[in-house]
Formats: sequence, structure tokens, C-alpha cells
Amino acid sequence: MGNKLITSSEANTNRLRFRSIDKWLCWQESLHFTAIELGLERCRRVANNMGLLNPSYNVISVAGTNGKGSSIIMLDRILRNAGYKIGRYTSPHLLRYNERICINGNEVSDTELCESFDRIDRARGDISLTYFEFGTLAALDLFRQHNVQLAILEVGLGGRLDAVNILDSDISLITSIDIDHQEWLGNNRESIGREKAGIFRHLAPAICSEPNPPQSLLDCSEALGTPISILGSDYQFNLINDTWSWSTKDMRIERLPRPMKYCDFQIQNASGVLMLLAKIQDEYPVSTENIKQGLSSFRLKGRFQIIPGAIPKILDVAHNRESIKALVNNLKRIPCYGKTHIILGMLKDKDHQRVIKELIEITDTWHFVSISQDRGIEAKILTSALKALGKPENISEYSNVEEALDKLHKLSMPDDRIIITGSFYTVGAAIRYLN
Repeated sequence: MGNKLITSSEANTNRLRFRSIDKWLCWQESLHFTAIELGLERCRRVANNMGLLNPSYNVISVAGTNGKGSSIIMLDRILRNAGYKIGRYTSPHLLRYNERICINGNEVSDTELCESFDRIDRARGDISLTYFEFGTLAALDLFRQHNVQLAILEVGLGGRLDAVNILDSDISLITSIDIDHQEWLGNNRESIGREKAGIFRHLAPAICSEPNPPQSLLDCSEALGTPISILGSDYQFNLINDTWSWSTKDMRIERLPRPMKYCDFQIQNASGVLMLLAKIQDEYPVSTENIKQGLSSFRLKGRFQIIPGAIPKILDVAHNRESIKALVNNLKRIPCYGKTHIILGMLKDKDHQRVIKELIEITDTWHFVSISQDRGIEAKILTSALKALGKPENISEYSNVEEALDKLHKLSMPDDRIIITGSFYTVGAAIRYLN
């Protein structure tokens, strides 16, 4: 194959392996011997074959345990408000695979994805790729096709060995850091911080919106010659009633709108976003009005998403200790005069007992659901985790989210509320059902 570039016109004139996005994705899931394999060599070789390694656009890489998706959406909205053409790559998706790759806020089409997957398939030769690597290469390919000015890339897992890291970022953002994906990243914040710092590059600025980052992250930035700005040290925010202010030693922005009404943690994410924008201001200037409009219009499905009604439902993809703790804090701020019913479905590689322990203080009844995906667990495992904490009552088990919601619609009383959480799969299924 060599370095021959495969163009869109070639893909159109040759027969595609599949013409359905679902068939492409099903095939990708079975192509590689394991769903996750960290490492850059295979993906880099295919990207090189496609001419994707030296893009004309600038790259913003975003890593962290929680807050990546929110930070990326804020960045995307503000930069688009200022008139820049933005490519956005995030994962996982809630409802449609196309959510992962957006050009100027719009999901790419099935046709574009199929043609991009075909170009990747032709360029890879006999190189085996994972599902995630296919998606990453498709994002880079489609960003080139659409001539974006800036690409905002979410690191899927860790940083150092994640497929996104085949590109050198021009600036990077690290959001909060907590213990998650221990099998791949280590079981303490120092080892996880070291993996996240793998997206740093020499002289390319980095922002950290974690006010107390692990020392390993700071050591890596120093060793690599990466200038880093830390929340609380180099920039800060102050809450003022329904607004907030952001400042560095050189600048200050007052009366900023809250990104989401009840979610103070989103202000931490937004603060890191503003620091990143300040760092690229010379090349990509944005106005205070661009920023305020972007923050006031910020919405993200599945992140403390409130569906009002006689029995309100709150959907949140929280799936680790830190994000569940934030969910609980947000729920405490909203009065509930009835019962709080929790629908929880989780994946195998999560700390089920820690998550349940955080939820205990606000939960009246538990409704555990099985997730049928390969990485999902059965409801009975969550029941065992709760009973091990000495809480054996008010537990129900269901084969899926739909069944749990059906039951709760019949059992819930006015003034009750239903919380759906634990994973993207759980919340995605709830959104489909409620729609």
C-alpha cells in the first residue's frame, strides 16, 4: 500500500465492503482479537498510509477521568461562536455512533462514515485495528475531508497509549483525575496521572482543571518541557450567586453564566476551558460575548439531564466514584418530598461497591439492571455489592432498563423521582425508551 493516499472519489468508484454503518461496526467489533489494546504502532502505520499524521489543522487533546466530554462541548460551542470551523471527536456515544464525530456541531452522515471506514480498510492492509482505532482514524480522515481549522480530540483511555495520541497536540487539557480503568492505567492517582501526561508535548502548553493533580503529572510536564497551568495556582474561579468570575494574574472575566444550573463541577470544567482559550488567544481569538453565549447554551445529553414531569427523571452517565459523588451532591440541592428510586446498570471494570456506597445516602429503592454488552454485568452482582454493605432491603433486579422504567412508572408516586445512572449504556437505553 505504501504511502498512497486514498481519496473520497476512489472510495466512491470502488465497491465498499459494507454500505451499512451497523454492518461496518459489527465487523469492526470482531476484527481484532481484543476490544481494547493500548498502543500506537498499528494505528500510526495506517494513519501514515493515509497521510493523516501531519494535519493542516491544529489539535487540542483532552484527557482526564471525568469532565472530558463537557469540556470539549464547551470548547466547541465557544470556538464555533467565534466563527471557527471545528472538528470534534468524542466517545462513547449515547444513541448513535455518528455522535462521536461532528463537524461544526453536526454529526457526520452514515455515508461519510462508510466511505471513511472503506478508506481505512484499504489503507490498513493486513494490520488489525480495534473498534476504537477505526473510529479515531475516521475522525482524522473526515476532519481532513472537511478542512477544519481546529480538531478537539477526546482521549478514550489514559493518554500515553491511546490511539488519539498518534497526533501531536498543539495544546492539551487534563480534566479531573481519579481512579478508574485500573486494569489498564494502574490503581493509584500517581500512575494514572503519568498515563494522562502522555499527551504532553515539548513546549506545547497544557492546562489542568484538577486543582490537586498528582505529582507524576507535574513531573512529566517538567521533564518534557511542557508549560502547564494549574487550577488554583495559575488561574481560579469564584462563585457569585447565580454567576461566577474567572481570573489569572493578567486578566479577569466577570458575570459568567453557569454552564448548568445545579452542577458546580461544570464551573471547574469551564474554568479549564477558559484557560485553554486564553493560551490560544493570539491565533484563535474569542470575545467575552462568545464565551458567555457558549456557556449559557451548554447542554449535554446524559449529564445531569433532567426530564421534568409528575415524576421527574434525572439521567447521568456517572460511572466511577468521583462522578457519582458529584451526582449525589447535585441531587442534594434539589428538594425531593417523595422517594428517590435509583436505576443502576454498570460495566465489569468499574468499582461497583464504591459507586453504590456513594449512592446509599440519597436512595430509597434500588433497581439494578443487567447490561447485555460484553463489558456489562448482571444485576445480581450489583445486588451482592449492596448486600455486602449491609443494605439488603428495597432491591429489585431487571433484565434491562426498559423493564425497570415500566415497573417504576406503575409504582412511583407524585413527589418521587427516578435517577438513571451507572454507564453510557444504561442512560442511552433510558433515553431511547423515554423518547
